[in-house]
Amino acid sequence: MAISIDPRAAELLGHDQHLPPVSPLHFSRDALLGRFAQPPQWQPDVEVEKWYRAPDPVHAAVLVPLVMRDRASVLLTQRTAHLKKHAGQISFPGGRMEPTDADAVAAALREAQEEVGLDPQRVEVLGSLPTYTTGTGFIVTPVVGLIVPHDHDHPWLSLQPDPGEVDEVFEVPLDFLMDPRHHQRRAFELSGTSLEFFSMPWSSEAGKEYFIWGATAAMLRNLYRFLSA
Repeated sequence: MAISIDPRAAELLGHDQHLPPVSPLHFSRDALLGRFAQPPQWQPDVEVEKWYRAPDPVHAAVLVPLVMRDRASVLLTQRTAHLKKHAGQISFPGGRMEPTDADAVAAALREAQEEVGLDPQRVEVLGSLPTYTTGTGFIVTPVVGLIVPHDHDHPWLSLQPDPGEVDEVFEVPLDFLMDPRHHQRRAFELSGTSLEFFSMPWSSEAGKEYFIWGATAAMLRNLYRFLSA
């Protein structure tokens, strides 16, 4: 069941000012490796979107690429406007799993290579977060991986996005996304029911705003819960 809304126009319910941000000390390679090697007890905030109605869900995988700069960042994409699913939205590289994919990790790495030209050998896979089921009928496995920039990758990674799928590739500081003060709770009405979602608007140094919301924001929120547990 596809929902067409303007997320920016949805009612702003508030922010989670009471929750602490994740310490940047947890963003080092060693800290992240340790967290995934010995996960804490924790609970995702969102696992299934409330407007999920798809009779035949499709398994998919996305790569959550953590770029290990002096200030760690998350690599995201803005999808092209003509796509049938999630057109123009901000998302992680990824897509549906194919029969040739050995597992969700293989699917996420393959899709990242196809969408943005990221060589799978550049990704150090840490592990996966719990699946997230979208209202459009995808059961998504978020695969978290580290990318160490090359000398020529500054200020951005040297990637080759597929213009048929991706309008832009950009990075958002990890400390910004792991601070609940930037996690907006919003809601829209559907058939008399209030459906809530997370959004995380971010503006680049050049002043361009990227409205991160929906499944991408929810998976980032779950990453926050995992790292802050």
